[in-house]
Amino acid sequence: MRQRRRHRFRHFSPVLRPAPGRKLPPELRVGQVERLAAALPEGVEDPGFEMLLRRIDGAPFFGGNRVDVFFNGHEAFQAMRQSGEAAEREILLESYIFKDDTTGRLFLRGIKAAAARGIAVRVLADALGSASTRAAFWADMASNGIQVRLFNPLFEKFWYQPFRDHRKILVVDRQVAFTGGMNIGEEYGSFRPKPGETWRDTHVRVTGPAAWEMAVVFQEGWKYADGEPFEIDALPGEVVDAPGSRILVLDSRPNRGQAESAAVLAAIAAAARKTLWITNAYFAPGHRAMDILGEAADRGVDVRLLLPGKTDVPVVRRAGHGYYGALLERGVRIFEYQDAILHAKTLVADGLVSVVGSTNLDFRSFIFNAECDLLILCRETAATLENAFREDLERSEEIGLEGWRRRPLRKKVGDRLARWLSPVL
Repeated sequence: MRQRRRHRFRHFSPVLRPAPGRKLPPELRVGQVERLAAALPEGVEDPGFEMLLRRIDGAPFFGGNRVDVFFNGHEAFQAMRQSGEAAEREILLESYIFKDDTTGRLFLRGIKAAAARGIAVRVLADALGSASTRAAFWADMASNGIQVRLFNPLFEKFWYQPFRDHRKILVVDRQVAFTGGMNIGEEYGSFRPKPGETWRDTHVRVTGPAAWEMAVVFQEGWKYADGEPFEIDALPGEVVDAPGSRILVLDSRPNRGQAESAAVLAAIAAAARKTLWITNAYFAPGHRAMDILGEAADRGVDVRLLLPGKTDVPVVRRAGHGYYGALLERGVRIFEYQDAILHAKTLVADGLVSVVGSTNLDFRSFIFNAECDLLILCRETAATLENAFREDLERSEEIGLEGWRRRPLRKKVGDRLARWLSPVL
């Protein structure tokens, strides 16, 4: 009760967490933090688990949130457009890819209508991810009162080209926010009629205080892209104790937050006691990530990886294959999704902890990209993701150790070469 009274008189300033230049203490870094997490008596259900994650990231958990999960683009995009139609003050839209296709033009129509009724609309797209989008598309936005910026234009910031904005964020009135793996494009299921053409992805809508924090994250990329400054008011502190899903916003960019995000994921794996189910689109981790997954399996945790059987980037899939043997030997179960291209990035542990966002388990996400994920403490959300995981397994093929060892020599050599290249993919 004393803690709740103190929060009533606090405010959260709109500052980035973790702060730029912050040095993560050695005991909280990957390679060390696992011991702290593993020592928690009740694992992820231990009261100390949330405290450990707060120490790592330097950010608060926001209570008072409602979470809705979407597994196809048709439903996700419809919900996003409806939120935009209901906007009263502001729309912030950030996407690695914003295509000039049927889906992209529907979004354009919606934000143009919002701008016409006086809503402040800001759009941030990555210049490389959206390279196929015509200049006329952006000009149409600007001529209709929409502020639009491209992150790291291809010829203006030559030396910064490896650094990309991979986030997928929509924030409406700082009260409702969306994030996940879906860019704005038709391949996510808006108008694709044929089975197998719609990518399998996951997106979430958050209604509550976490949306305010995601506006702060958007503001970072907007400033970097030389967008016109805008203000964000402080958030009353009592919201951290409101009932509802508790959310930690895991955001990162080069030289900020990347070590923290990696340490949080390592802590979840080390604290898990029963299940650790991971879905990821581009799997090319480092050696320590393999050890963390193997150590969890050694403890008897049901560790499962759901990875693409079909992909739009074959070399990354081959790089991931270079890790399969060692993981299978440790007892990690690996499945490859067969129905369509798998693009989701999710984690669910022990029926309580969920992570949904834009981060892939590869070097690019943890070194070169700006990313945003939500860590959600909520049994209902975890159950939803677990059910989706089980359904996905029905459309997948499990990789067995003996069969994997018998694959042709040319594939073994190709996988090894791709694995060596994984730091630069």
